[in-house]
Amino acid sequence: MTLDVYRGDLLSRSREWTGLHDDELRRRAVRAAAEKDTLALVSLTVAYLAHGGGSGVLTSPRTVEAYALGVRQYVDYAAAQAVGLLRPGRHDAQGYVNAMLAAGRQPAGVGLKVAAAGCLYRALRWAGATEADPFKDVRVPRDPTPGIVKRPPYSEDELADVIDAADVQARFLLFLTAHAGLRISEALALEWDDLDETARRISVRLGKGRKGRIVAMSSSLGRAARHYRALYAPGGPDHMDGKRTTPAQRVFRYGSVMTARYHLEKAFRAAGVPFRGFHPGRKYAGTRLLRQIKDFGRVAAHLGHASVDTTRKGYAQLAADDLKDDLVGW
Repeated sequence: MTLDVYRGDLLSRSREWTGLHDDELRRRAVRAAAEKDTLALVSLTVAYLAHGGGSGVLTSPRTVEAYALGVRQYVDYAAAQAVGLLRPGRHDAQGYVNAMLAAGRQPAGVGLKVAAAGCLYRALRWAGATEADPFKDVRVPRDPTPGIVKRPPYSEDELADVIDAADVQARFLLFLTAHAGLRISEALALEWDDLDETARRISVRLGKGRKGRIVAMSSSLGRAARHYRALYAPGGPDHMDGKRTTPAQRVFRYGSVMTARYHLEKAFRAAGVPFRGFHPGRKYAGTRLLRQIKDFGRVAAHLGHASVDTTRKGYAQLAADDLKDDLVGW
C-alpha cells in the first residue's frame, strides 16, 4: 500500500465514526466501552488519531499499529481485572502500570502502552462517552541504564552472519537499517524512485515527524541496491504483479512491520544470532558513523533525529567508552 493509499484508507476508517451524529457517536462509544468491545474501541481510537490526533491522516502506519496493539492489551487487562472503562477507579491506571512492570516489562515499553491507553481515553472523551482521564497522573519510572547499554547494537560479525543466511529481500532490508540507519517504517515506505545507486543516496520522503532527508549509501549498500533492483524492480525476473505483492512502485513486498519481522527473525535463526529487533541495526549504523567522524551533528542528520541532543543522549556512553579506550592506549 502506497503512502497516499494508506492516508486514504485511514481517512475512510475514521468516517465510520466521524460520519455519525453526535448522539449516535456517543451511544456507540459508550456501548463499546461498556461491553469492552476491543475491535470497536481500536476502531474508535484510530478514528480519533485520523481526525483529532496531532498528525491527523498523516499519522504513520507504525504509530497506528502500535496504538492498536496497546489498546487491545489495555482492554484485555480491564476485562480481566473488572476495570470499568467509563468510570475507572482512582488507582486502576497506576495498577495497570505496576502490573506491567511486575511482569518484567521495561519502562520504555510500559510508557508506550500507557500512551496507547491514554489515546483510547482521549478518543472516548472526543466521542463524548466519558470525562475520565485516568492516565493523566500515572508514574512510569525512568530506566537509568543507557539505551545503548541496555539494548546494544548488533556486532559486525553478527550482521555478517545474518547477511550470509538471509534471502535477498531480508538482506537488503538489513543493509538499509544497519548501514543507512533507516527506521523500519522508513525502509518499508521506500519506492524505487527513492533509491539512486549512481549518486549513492536514498531519499527518505517522510521520516519521523514527517521530515524528509537524504541518506548516503555505503559502497556495500550501493552494490546490494543494484543487485536488488535487478531482481525485483518492475521488469526484473522476480518482480510480481497482482495480489501477491505490493504496488509496483514499492521496493519491498512486505505488507507490514510484522511481516518484515517474521522474515528477518527467520534469517537470524538460520544464522544462529539472537534477534533483538530492528533498532539495534540502526544503532549499529549510528555507532559506526560516530566512531568514523566523531561528530554528533552529522550523525543526527544521518539518522534523522529531531535534535542533536537526542543523538548525544543516545550515544553518550559510546563516546565516553571510546574516550576511555583512547586514554588507555595513550
